[in-house]
Amino acid sequence: MTMGDDTPVVTSLVLPILIRPILSQLERRDVVASQTLRAALTKAEQTHPGMTYDLVMGIIRKGDINVNMNESILRLQGAATDTDLIEYRLNRTEDAFQELNKKSAALKRILSRIPDEITDRKTFLETIKEIASAIKKLLDAVNEVVGFIPGSSGKQAVEQRKKEFVKYSKKFSTTLKEYFKEGEANAVFVSALYLIHQTNQIMITVKNKCE
Repeated sequence: MTMGDDTPVVTSLVLPILIRPILSQLERRDVVASQTLRAALTKAEQTHPGMTYDLVMGIIRKGDINVNMNESILRLQGAATDTDLIEYRLNRTEDAFQELNKKSAALKRILSRIPDEITDRKTFLETIKEIASAIKKLLDAVNEVVGFIPGSSGKQAVEQRKKEFVKYSKKFSTTLKEYFKEGEANAVFVSALYLIHQTNQIMITVKNKCE
């Protein structure tokens, strides 16, 4: 799914980060209902990307609830389990692939802390350092995996994803500088969500080319 300028990046994250954990809780009470809903929503999202986002926003508007979806989804990313995010995890057992799993999860976990830490300047500055380190470690892990990918087209696809990730990493850095001047927190939340989305895209591409 390509995020255009007019498409909120949060739309690609509502199903795995918000809806699936709810269905996992439902599964403890009614397995059949949970699995039926999971299959139906997954198929609907694949056919009409952003459908689950529209559904959730419709419920929020109906209930007249004031919520920042970017902030909420970013925070919930930290609570999502491997089962909820199964399409972004690699099954290959080689160390390089498992290391990429760890580094991608680590970056997303740090990014999810931003809503809780952004108002504490000292803590947030330390978090920014952690994010920068996690980005470098993720890129190093991607480089290790590239050697396992068969064919030049597969390698090129992953390299392209890596370039996109680097582009959004630089945008994230620019957004942080603007935040310290303007104080616009939501722009930071959105930029962090784009980084999560780009991380997921790397994982999907590697998975498609290697599994």
